[in-house]
Amino acid sequence: MQVVLDMREKELEERQMEMAKVLAALNSQREKLQNIVLAEEKNRDELEALCTSENIDIAQIESHREFGLKLINDEKNQERVILNTEAILKKKQEEVTKAHQKVEVLKKLKEKQEKEYYKEFLHSEMKEIDDITSARFRLQ
Repeated sequence: MQVVLDMREKELEERQMEMAKVLAALNSQREKLQNIVLAEEKNRDELEALCTSENIDIAQIESHREFGLKLINDEKNQERVILNTEAILKKKQEEVTKAHQKVEVLKKLKEKQEKEYYKEFLHSEMKEIDDITSARFRLQ
């Protein structure tokens, strides 16, 4: 029983490690999205500054506009990546929950068997004591 319980606990630990890796990846992806959003804001501010300046440089404005479009595309792609990772995380959480339930069931079963074992042990010990007492009483 203990061997099976150890295997289930190891499986639970593996599932938790997998989930932790996915969670770390998700946090990293969210940080990347935040950086893209900040870059968009900075690019927008620079583009606004270029448009309101006295010397208008069309090439620079066009460059900022194209970069802004690229950032918008990057943001949409990053949001898709995050959604996919969140779906994977949900699956991993379910796997962890199932593995945890298996461990808990085995722990309860082990505890129940231990109680039964001790109950039988005490019963046999009491029977042995009764036999010894009866044997002594017959000898006297």
